[in-house]
Amino acid sequence: MTIRKTIEDGVETFEAEIDGETIQWDRGLSYARHLQTQQLLTSQVPVSDKPDEMLFIIIHQTMELWIKLMLHEADIAMQQIRADQLGKAQKTLDRMATVLRHMIHSWEVLATLSPHDFLTFRGFLRKASGFQSHQYRELEFCLGLKRADLVMIHNDDDQKRLALEAALHAPSLYDELLRLLSRRGFDIPEGHLDRDFSQPYQADEMVEDAWLEIYTNVDKHWDLYSLAEKVTALEYYFQEWRFKHMKTVSRVIGHKPGTGGSSGVTYLVKALELQFFPELWAMRTRMNAPKQGGNYAEDAATNAGEAQPKGCPYD
Repeated sequence: MTIRKTIEDGVETFEAEIDGETIQWDRGLSYARHLQTQQLLTSQVPVSDKPDEMLFIIIHQTMELWIKLMLHEADIAMQQIRADQLGKAQKTLDRMATVLRHMIHSWEVLATLSPHDFLTFRGFLRKASGFQSHQYRELEFCLGLKRADLVMIHNDDDQKRLALEAALHAPSLYDELLRLLSRRGFDIPEGHLDRDFSQPYQADEMVEDAWLEIYTNVDKHWDLYSLAEKVTALEYYFQEWRFKHMKTVSRVIGHKPGTGGSSGVTYLVKALELQFFPELWAMRTRMNAPKQGGNYAEDAATNAGEAQPKGCPYD
């Protein structure tokens, strides 16, 4: 095989014919340098000699990578909403929902870990726990679930704690949505627009009324309605992710306490009650379908009479 060498833009470049294809590479940016594969593939460091620990590590590392992307996309979506670029925001939210669907299926891989498999190395984990994932907590804060007491878990890492505190005090995705509704003329309480964003969000009937107006008059408010459905899908899939997490943990360890001291499955069940966008869900109960169609009872009686054969003894 002949390798041809040239210089392009001051970089030594190579070219060769392989399987009928002209393949090129150079001494500049390579696949490995771009993706940092050396660093990535040496980041799996088991603390035991048990073979199933590798699966456990890789699944959680990939989850962290997807959460990193979720945070990246959420920041873009909020910028787009602030700029009233709702079409672009919908596309970004679609991507986030797709990432969540992928994360949901990831639990199925971890569920191949049997209770026996996990117990071979669980004791080596000591107090290490997914409860300590600062990215997951930051994502919750970003979407609107603010719980200041959870920041203290990261007091051993100043950089992570500062990032969490910044997310805690910043407006969430839902806060940006309410500001958008206010700009569009909806009556959103001032206390929901300019508040201490580090405090848990409190649902309000006026906010629910605004969403109800949008969902009742979808043609008039189509861009807000379609954006709201994208946001609702985000929580829908997030809750499905939480549910699959809970069921996977239940399948692998039953109702044992978590390694980080939580109640394990019981804690994960409680998390299913937590909401990011409460009025968007509560409003649905108040929606009513208009009465349409005829009097089905009279129609049924008429049709029964017409279907009765002539000469019937009941005439």
